Amino acid sequence: MSLPGAPEDWQRLDPRMLLVHPVRETVKLAPVLLGLLVAGTASGARGWQLLGILVPVALGLLRYLTTSYRVAGGRVELRRGLLERHVLSTPVDRVRTVDLTASPIHRLLGLTTVRVGTGTASTSDDEQLDLDGLPVERARRLREELLRAAPGPGGALDPGEAGPAPAAPPPVLTFDPAWARFAPLTSTGVVLGAGVLGGGVQLLEAVGGARRLDVSSWADRAAGAPVLLAAVAAVLAVGVVTSVLAVGGYLLANWGFTLGHADRAWHLSRGLLTTRETSLDDARLAGVTLGEPLGLRATGGGRLAAIVTGLGDGQESSSVLVPPAPRGVVQATARRVLGVAGPVDVPLRRHGPAATHRRWTRALVPALVVAGGCLLLAGRAGWASTWLLVLAVVAPVVACALAADRSRSLGHALVEGYVVSRSGSLYRRRDVLDVGAVIGWNLRATWFQRRVGLVSLVATTAGGRQAVTLLDVPEADAVALAAAATPGLVEPFLYDHPATGRSTPWPTTSTPSSRT
Repeated sequence: MSLPGAPEDWQRLDPRMLLVHPVRETVKLAPVLLGLLVAGTASGARGWQLLGILVPVALGLLRYLTTSYRVAGGRVELRRGLLERHVLSTPVDRVRTVDLTASPIHRLLGLTTVRVGTGTASTSDDEQLDLDGLPVERARRLREELLRAAPGPGGALDPGEAGPAPAAPPPVLTFDPAWARFAPLTSTGVVLGAGVLGGGVQLLEAVGGARRLDVSSWADRAAGAPVLLAAVAAVLAVGVVTSVLAVGGYLLANWGFTLGHADRAWHLSRGLLTTRETSLDDARLAGVTLGEPLGLRATGGGRLAAIVTGLGDGQESSSVLVPPAPRGVVQATARRVLGVAGPVDVPLRRHGPAATHRRWTRALVPALVVAGGCLLLAGRAGWASTWLLVLAVVAPVVACALAADRSRSLGHALVEGYVVSRSGSLYRRRDVLDVGAVIGWNLRATWFQRRVGLVSLVATTAGGRQAVTLLDVPEADAVALAAAATPGLVEPFLYDHPATGRSTPWPTTSTPSSRT
């Protein structure tokens, strides 16, 4: 069967891509073209090196003429290549997400790129099903057609209504520029700052500036200067640079952010220069993850991502529902997406003193080893002995704070049809997973866990990271939660322990990974 309005024959992309492809190829070949220009000028050639610009133009024309697509017979197909023909094809019922991305040149020409997400793990651009170069309106109609063709309750394709789509309701969430204050507290600024610093060092080395620096004269001049003041100034300078870069990157990526719900799907759009529109089908939404990195949590912020069935680890950006934003905004959006408030607000069940003891042991033992090593080295380190002594004192203090925070974070619940798990300190996350998306349970226990009656309960799913883990749960609580969440799945693998009389898993590492 074909989708409404789907072409039966192969179609080429919009002719305006004849302008886009040469520009892309020129950017890719810019180092080579620049080298040809410099070499030609140095050798006295007059203009012949400019013929090199014809290479990317020819490559762009060839790419356009050898790329075509069609949506027919319940499949999306993309064909490209001249000497080596490459055809990508996927059934419509395997479509998980549909992303619309438009670079500045695409927006100038009224075009967009449609990326069809199928959940297939692939890091190669050649394996991505991208329809690059569709008019915006055609791309949006295609997105609606693909999402309406999701499997219905009976497993058959539902082609949707033939009539016009209903008017879109008002958005659930829109961008607030004040959210940019959370950007420096994420890893983005650090990564950008490190990239700029590394690029600057390489540039300095390339032009020979590093060899002209007289470090010894600097040391003589700074001999009488307060070293601590210089160090503080350097740290502040790095902090300002990374903060500015983080805020700039955040605004570029999330400007115009809008989250709404229509036609049985969540629709998200964002981006200042390069815009991106993502659609997540309701039938594929298995839950949400509320992430709270330490920096965001300390300032009342967080982020929200969807657990999407069939979405691989390489497609995390397609599951983002709320970028770093105030915690209240994140929690309110999570309630709207789930349709219930309990999984977000319910107090979690603590894992008991044994789990708390493990948190403290795993944090303190490495810290005490580091502190002991620092004390042993302090007597032989000379000028560095002061810093080693400081580290010997700071390491256990930081470990205690980390252990206490990890203990407070640990918890779980089963409420309103959702399994809730929370853990972590440097990056605390609250996973909320629909029990209908659980396809199996794994009960894992190390030798240390078995000694104190704890297990790690893993809910296997086809969405997100493919699993939600409840760390260091008392064995009885883990068995009771799994049995209550998925009746009939766990019971055949339980027996009454002769010593305790409690239902206990047979001595195996896991239950079957799927329902039978």
